This record gives sequence, C-alpha cells and structure tokens, in this order.
Amino acid sequence: MLLDVDTGIDDALAILTAALSNEIDLVGCTVTWGNVDVAQGARNTSEVLRLAGHADVPVAIGAAGPRTGAVATFSPEVHGEDGLGGCADTAHVPVLSRNGLAPESAVEMMIRLSHEHAGTLEIVAVGPLTNLAAALDADPTLPERIRQVTVMGGAALAPGNVSDTAEANIWHDPEAAQVVFDASWELTMVGLDVTMTSLITDEHRARLAAGGEIGRFCAAILDFYLGYYEGWSGERASGNHDALALAVATGLVKTTLSPIVDVHVDCSAGETRGRTVTTLEGEWGQWPEREGARHRVVMEVEPGFEERMIDLLASA
Repeated sequence: MLLDVDTGIDDALAILTAALSNEIDLVGCTVTWGNVDVAQGARNTSEVLRLAGHADVPVAIGAAGPRTGAVATFSPEVHGEDGLGGCADTAHVPVLSRNGLAPESAVEMMIRLSHEHAGTLEIVAVGPLTNLAAALDADPTLPERIRQVTVMGGAALAPGNVSDTAEANIWHDPEAAQVVFDASWELTMVGLDVTMTSLITDEHRARLAAGGEIGRFCAAILDFYLGYYEGWSGERASGNHDALALAVATGLVKTTLSPIVDVHVDCSAGETRGRTVTTLEGEWGQWPEREGARHRVVMEVEPGFEERMIDLLASA
C-alpha cells in the first residue's frame, strides 16, 4: 500500500492503523497539502510512522497547492495549527529533521513503487488529489500497474462538510479530482455518506487514553478533533474518515452496499464547486450497476470497524 496523505488528525489515525495492521505492507507515504501545508504534513507523517515503529517507511513531499495554481487554504480550526491538535511540538511528536524525508518527490515515488509492485500496489488517497493527478500527467500508463485506488472524499447523497454539497478533499482541488476519476484504474470512493456513519466518540478517546504510548497520543490529538466536532454538531463524536477508507481498501471492513456508478466532479466557479455528482441521484433502492460505469461508491459498511481500530491502537 501507498498512502497519499495531508496529515492531520484523521490521517494520523489511518497511518497508525496501516502501520500496525499485519494485513498491510505499507511501502510509502506521499504527502500533499490540505489539512496543513505540505511541509508540516510531511513532518507529521514521518513522526507518526516513527511512533508506530515504522520510521523505515519512506515519506515523499508532493504538491503544495491546487492544480490550477490557486492559493492553498488549510484547516487549523479542525486539526490545529500543527495538524495534530497542538501535539506536534510536544514530547509526543518532536520536530522532524530533514533527513527523515525521501530524496524523491511524491510523483517519483508513486511511479517507482508502481513499477516495483506492478499489479499489486494499492493507493489510498485521503487528502486532495493533486499528487495523483500530477503522477498521471507524468506517466499516463500509471493505471496499468495499480491494483486499485481508494479515495476518501466526496459525497454522493450526503451533504458536504465545506459547503452544502462539497466534501473538503474534493473541494480543495476539483480539477485534480476530475483527472483522477477520469483515469482508467479501478477506483473506489469512500465519502461522507459512509464515513459519517463510522463515529469516533469520547468513550473511544478515553479507552485510548488508558492504553499504551500510541493510544495516549491518539487520545491527545482526538481531544482537539472532538472539540471541533462538538462545536459543529453539539456532540463529541467525529467521522472516522481516513481510517475507514483504508479499511475498505484492505478488507478490514466489508462493504454491504457499494454500487458501481459514474462520478463527475463539479469544477465550476459556482456554489456547487467540488461536488461529486453521481448517477445514484434520483433513484431508490439498491442502485443496480450501470453498464459502462467504473466508480465504486461505498454507501454502507458492516458495523464494528471503529471498535477494532480502537482496540488495535490502544493495545500498541
């Protein structure tokens, strides 16, 4: 697996889950802008891997802003100024030295790993899709060597979280997202329709706080994250966004409803910019697969993954 991240709090949970799971061979992390600037994201990624005992996993820096060259915006209100809820400058996550990063770029790492693991490499992208779009620009044959791409992003029927219709990762760079959805690889979209049904609660945070070093770190960063959600929804419970996409990609959780449909990204300058438009709209029931459609959109998963994830992180 290659993880493409913009490491904030939910990315950190996904990285730790991947690094600690016996079922996953994590061969690299590429970093893009999004939750934080790309340099901070790279530092966060490297230190989270080091905390998990996987400092050997290479981390490569990628895009610093959107594909169009527009000004990058970040999410300090959700993840903290450092992306880790204020924990990145504590003893939990010391400041990273430059030698913790790979000498190659994110695009170079994606292409190299696609050759080294041709036909077996899974890419799980949990930030804006700028890096993947740039890799397709550099090597249009890339999809031929990728087993599957799983994207945490979008919303089929659910409302957005940065506008009425748009989810944050897609909204940050709709043009890049459209390039990625248009590519010929097998693509699974794990969006707000399902990630907002897999909740991390304050009870989970308390279980992590009573665990080992990794659990205590997760509890510390989640305290900030749940505080944001409490202000947003009135409840200290967050969607388990990035780790759920990881779980879907690897079979750590089974999907119970994931129709294959067509997905188009709204790249307009209007109020619906960043919306993922699917052929699920206007239909009821189980959404039969459409002929010629290529995008698997996850709508339901079996319950219980978040409990297993918390157990894994708390016991590490």
